Amino acid sequence: MICIPIVAGTHAGAMRTIERGAAAADVIELRMDLIHNGRLVELINQARDCDKAVKVLVTHRRKARCNPLAERKRIDVLKEAVQLGADYVDVELETDRMLREELLTTIKRLQNRTALIVSHHDFRRTPTLRALKTLFKGCVKAGAEIVKIVTWARSPEDNLWVLRLFSDAKQENIALIAFCMGPEGRLSRIAAPILGSCLSYVTLHRGGESAAGQLTLREMNTVMEILRRGQQHS
Repeated sequence: MICIPIVAGTHAGAMRTIERGAAAADVIELRMDLIHNGRLVELINQARDCDKAVKVLVTHRRKARCNPLAERKRIDVLKEAVQLGADYVDVELETDRMLREELLTTIKRLQNRTALIVSHHDFRRTPTLRALKTLFKGCVKAGAEIVKIVTWARSPEDNLWVLRLFSDAKQENIALIAFCMGPEGRLSRIAAPILGSCLSYVTLHRGGESAAGQLTLREMNTVMEILRRGQQHS
C-alpha cells in the first residue's frame, strides 16, 4: 500500500496536503510530531471526508532527549488516535514499556480496531543481521501487529541485510515494513513492496520527504509499472 506522510509544519498546511494526498494514497500518515498545533480529530476527519477508503496512520516520533511529561503527552496523542478510530498507530520499541502497554491496552479495550505498529529506526547505520533479527523479535514481543524496522544504509549491501527480515516475517506470519533510509537505501524502498512490505512511504513532491531517500509518488509508480511490464514479458 502507498503511504503518504503529512509533514506540513502547520495545521492548515496539513489539511491542504491531506486533500491532495488522499486522492493518491492508500494510507495517510499524520506526523503529529511535525504538525505544529495539529488538531488530530480535524486531521482524521479531513482524510475521511476526502476519501472514505483511505486509511489513517498516526505517528508521533519520540525525541532523542525527552522528559517523562513530554513522553506522556506523546503517548496520549496516540491513545487519542485509537479512540478516534485511526487504522494504525506507530510507537517506537524504545518507548518506555509501561507507556507502550498503556497504548496496547487502549487498543484492546476498543476491540483491536486499530493496528499497532511497533517500530525501530536507526538514523546512523544498519546493524548486523543478528541484531536486526533481535530487534524484529523485540517488536513482536512488544505486541506489534505490524513490525517496522528502518535503518540508514551506508552501502548497497546494507539493503540486503534489512530485506532478509522478510523471510523471518513470513515464517512468523507477521506483517513487516522494512527498508533503508539515505541515498544508498533507495534500492530497498523499491524492493520492499515486491517482497511483501505492508507500506511504501512516498512523498507527493520532491522536498516533502519525511525521511532521506524517500521516492516521490511519481517515481514509485513509474518503477512499479516498469516491473509489472517486465513480469508480463518474462
